[in-house]
Amino acid sequence: MLLKDLADKGMISPPDYVIPGLQYLTLMGSHAYGVATPESDKDVYGFTVPPRDVIYPHTAGIIRGFGDQGRRFDQWQQHHIGEYDFQVYNIVKYFQLLMDNNPNMLDSLYTAQDCILYASPIANTVRDNRDIFLHKGCYHRFKGYAYSQMHKIRTKNPQGKRKEMVGRYGYDVKFAYHIVRLCNECEQILNTGTMDLRQNNEQLKAIRRGEWTIEKLERWFDRQEEYLEECYQKSALPHRPDEKKIKALLLECLEDFHNEDSN
Repeated sequence: MLLKDLADKGMISPPDYVIPGLQYLTLMGSHAYGVATPESDKDVYGFTVPPRDVIYPHTAGIIRGFGDQGRRFDQWQQHHIGEYDFQVYNIVKYFQLLMDNNPNMLDSLYTAQDCILYASPIANTVRDNRDIFLHKGCYHRFKGYAYSQMHKIRTKNPQGKRKEMVGRYGYDVKFAYHIVRLCNECEQILNTGTMDLRQNNEQLKAIRRGEWTIEKLERWFDRQEEYLEECYQKSALPHRPDEKKIKALLLECLEDFHNEDSN
């Protein structure tokens, strides 16, 4: 396992229960979207199941809001470990972010098989049921992220490599490809109830090569904004997540790992 090898070499230092409870690791970013170059970093996301007293503090005698609150764990992250950047989440936090339709978390469940570095039976169960997390709330989340990227293109002063990119293409093509990617993913979710992260990878590659002008991007974004509104109105997805169904899946995963029932 990648994390164990790096820990044995002293290159990473996650909490001691992250690796034993690890369920899932997958490449994200340009590798997941099918636009990676030899220079691309490897962003790795995943989730782990921590000990039961972290998930259920009352089992350790903890009273919420009183005294010592015991161990708490939401996520572990460590960057610039060779070519890797790591983010590993507590399964409970991971499910919450998925239920909120956080774009990065949803993307991590829809990566292609060649991106998966490790998947336990529990992780495969989650991937097999990933569409249950999708709902119309994706429209607001994905569009909001896309607006954020567009705002950066329009207002921020680029630094470092991005300054060089703007000098070469006239604007930040990396921000641009994320704008288009987010809008395309939102369209897929609303229209089909699922996602293929590489469906538009040739379009994204063209943007990263500088084949789109900033004017073309602005026109595309304006049209796509109107179209996504139509998709939202016509979508058969529920307006809100099915929390009861998602919670049942979470409990199933916890029970499988801890080898006990929810009682």
